[in-house]
Amino acid sequence: MASVVVRPSFWSQAKKIPARYPMAFGVVLSGFKTSFSDLLVQKVVERREKIDWRRNSAFAAFGFIYLGGVQYTLYVPIFGRLFPSASQFIAKPLAQKLKDTRGMFEVVAQTFLDQCVHHPLMYFPAFYITRELVMQDQPDVMKVLRQYKMNLTEDLMALWKIWVPCTLVNFAFMPMHFRIPFVAGVSLCWTCVLSAMRGGDVAHSDEMAGGAVTGASYLLLQEGLDVFNKTPVELDDTMRHVNISAAGKDRPGLVADLSRHIAREGGNVTHSKMIRLGEEFIIQMHVSIPPEKCNGFLKSLKKRDFTRELNIQTTTLTKRCSSKDAVFGMRIHCVGADKPGMVALVAEKTASKGMTIDSLSTNLRIGRDGKREFVIDAMVSSPNMADRSNLDEIVNDISTLKTDLDLTHFDVFVEAGSMSRRSTLI
Repeated sequence: MASVVVRPSFWSQAKKIPARYPMAFGVVLSGFKTSFSDLLVQKVVERREKIDWRRNSAFAAFGFIYLGGVQYTLYVPIFGRLFPSASQFIAKPLAQKLKDTRGMFEVVAQTFLDQCVHHPLMYFPAFYITRELVMQDQPDVMKVLRQYKMNLTEDLMALWKIWVPCTLVNFAFMPMHFRIPFVAGVSLCWTCVLSAMRGGDVAHSDEMAGGAVTGASYLLLQEGLDVFNKTPVELDDTMRHVNISAAGKDRPGLVADLSRHIAREGGNVTHSKMIRLGEEFIIQMHVSIPPEKCNGFLKSLKKRDFTRELNIQTTTLTKRCSSKDAVFGMRIHCVGADKPGMVALVAEKTASKGMTIDSLSTNLRIGRDGKREFVIDAMVSSPNMADRSNLDEIVNDISTLKTDLDLTHFDVFVEAGSMSRRSTLI
């Protein structure tokens, strides 16, 4: 009787590759992951027509050498020797893991070494230097290391929010040969989320390049979520929208009385700004309320006892109507020594470029040197932008505020679809 030879399927053979060649598999996967992440940033975020293959190759090399090779050496051979029972702990069922105190301690110890030693001392410096060499025409390694030193706390806080939970899962549940693929998968997901949420944001493409979780990229995630939060006037057509401006002598419970009355009448406070100036307390509120309750609500503000101590002005709000839609918006952040005319100069500069102010806030604070600083945060928009050179001209002109006002910090963030940029002057 002839024997039948059963050949293993391609898939069954492929599944054995990570275990048979763990380092080679991790190196190749990390390299291709980093290359794909950069392609995402170039095509989705920067919306380039032509790929910068030199830049992509450099990031891919960083993925092959550091993310694949160096991290594999740390996570598998080195951690394997430092924590010899790690692989045994990974193989245990969850119930047994929870009883293995030593094993859980080793998972925490590995996470600590990775997140508190490896990343701040090795990974971030290597990443910052690589990105500087790749992204800048005239790289300055010492400058970027000084920048990393300034960003260290912010970068680590952002890193730990994402990677401490992921690393605990990785070291507790992933087989040793899957540690690097797991890291590559999480990193790719991070880049995909940022690219999907920040598509067209060329201003911040440098921060997203490389796919690392830094303070800047984590902030971009938060800002990306904020993009969906339109003002309530545009958000809800089914409600009436009222602006309340009030001022009066400050006393405990003033805000509580007004806000409770608004809620009792069926209103909802969305945007608000309140501040005490001397003995006066100033209130600015946006209230949304069902149309059938609006007139009664407005009348009630004049009848309540507590409102008699407030000078209340109300305005019914409608959507902004314009013959031209805004094609780009700009966030301007200024910090400098307090002097008269700072707000006027910012407003005049933006108006000269045909931009309207959507919001502007100012405050005084004590800086790190103990001196008083004046802070301006403005959001402006404009329907006037013909092309990329026009955008560059506008940003460069606005950036002269840095010298005109002798600012210690100036930042411009532009959101303009496929044509965006950022200018930070410190």
